[in-house]
Amino acid sequence: MEDKLSQQSKLEFENLVEETSHFVRTTFVSRHKKFDEFFRELLENAERSLNNMFVRTYGMLYMQNSEVFQDLFTELKRYYTGGNVNLEEMLNDFWARLLERMFQLINPQYHFSEDYLECVSKYTDQLKPFGDVPRKLKVQVTRAFIAARTFVQGLTVGREVANRVSKVSPTPGCIRALMKMLYCPYCRGLPTVKPCNNYCLNVMKGCLANQADLDTEWNLFIDAMLLVAERLEGPFNIESVMDPIDVKISEAIMNMQENSMQVSAKVFQGCGQPKPAPALRSSRSVPENFNTRFRPYNPEEQPTTAAGTSLDRLVTDIKEKLKLSKKFWSTLPYTICKDERVTAGPSIEEDCWNGHAKARYLPEIMNDGLTNQINNPEVDVDITRPDTFIRQQIMALRVMTNKLKNAYNGNDVNFQDTSDETSGSGSGSGCTDDICPTEFDFVTTEAPPVDSDRREVEASATQPGWSLQTLLIIFLSLLLQRQWR
Repeated sequence: MEDKLSQQSKLEFENLVEETSHFVRTTFVSRHKKFDEFFRELLENAERSLNNMFVRTYGMLYMQNSEVFQDLFTELKRYYTGGNVNLEEMLNDFWARLLERMFQLINPQYHFSEDYLECVSKYTDQLKPFGDVPRKLKVQVTRAFIAARTFVQGLTVGREVANRVSKVSPTPGCIRALMKMLYCPYCRGLPTVKPCNNYCLNVMKGCLANQADLDTEWNLFIDAMLLVAERLEGPFNIESVMDPIDVKISEAIMNMQENSMQVSAKVFQGCGQPKPAPALRSSRSVPENFNTRFRPYNPEEQPTTAAGTSLDRLVTDIKEKLKLSKKFWSTLPYTICKDERVTAGPSIEEDCWNGHAKARYLPEIMNDGLTNQINNPEVDVDITRPDTFIRQQIMALRVMTNKLKNAYNGNDVNFQDTSDETSGSGSGSGCTDDICPTEFDFVTTEAPPVDSDRREVEASATQPGWSLQTLLIIFLSLLLQRQWR
């Protein structure tokens, strides 16, 4: 009979812990599923929107080069799902490939070898053919994707830890204490008398001592999740980055078109004069078709919201649930002992089972955690042997918390400018027009120092009052150009 009651006590305790932890487990399971669905659908919507817009705008030219854009989204998805993708390098590669393709389209009269195109891509940073769009988009995408991926990983870790820790394996000492608390009243002829609340607390604190030790790291983990959630609501909002990404890339393409003559001249100077294309006649019509304009972006034309919600609503909901799960493991004994199926309740102190008789429970309540159970009057706890399984979960939480802190601080990527990157427009440099160069102004911004722009020279001839030194510099520049060719 004692063996049967012992097994019954163990089973009831395991069920109680699993039932009580149901909320925290389902919180992480359901919110992880919702966030993951939202993120994947957001990427799908962004890719579909870009494809539709570019087919309408650029037609066959886009369709012939669509793999450049498809590869971009493939790599973004691969990064999100845990792939080994360096976002910054991947985005740099996207713009370099786009420059190579566009350079051929705006110069159809020439034939470009693979080596020549590789030389062209090296001029991406110097010439800024796409204006300031790549820099801004790089900052926005990297920090938003880092935050989103880390956040969903955090939800995964929270789910796994909660699932594992809620499946307890009570020690022999715990099982004896449980049987004494739950079934000894039957032996004393007191089947209707329930255990005293404080008595239950000491038994549960002894049985769940290792779980309570998880609480400190768990709370730090929850705090870090909440911090990243705030980033997702604000400057690292992935929705505000991905929804208009088609328009931003189109804006970059327009910048390239407007600067095509200057870009070509600079590249020809640096990489050499290319060979004429053999099929010159058939390719001359390409730039005429390519000279199209995309429709202006209207912020009110929001695409269908991913997963039937917005990021703000989703994150707000997750934050509320995360806050409720703080201090869960240290309060677990109190939650179990509040259950009217288990104890007489905190208001009944006399007519309850104290482990020996129907009377008040006198011993003091132990503090939380393993080391505080050294004098537990109800459960024999070996405080010198921490549960290795629980320690593994503590370590998993610690590693995830560090990742979340990195994502919050943007330490994964060396951001050059985070001052004004959420809008997708404006220089973000904080300078005035009379001091700083205007945005997207190719002629006056960051051309390679050894090159000189023919258009600048021609324009300079109309300017009055040139000094002898200035004219000498212009003359030398023209001479160097001829020698370069």
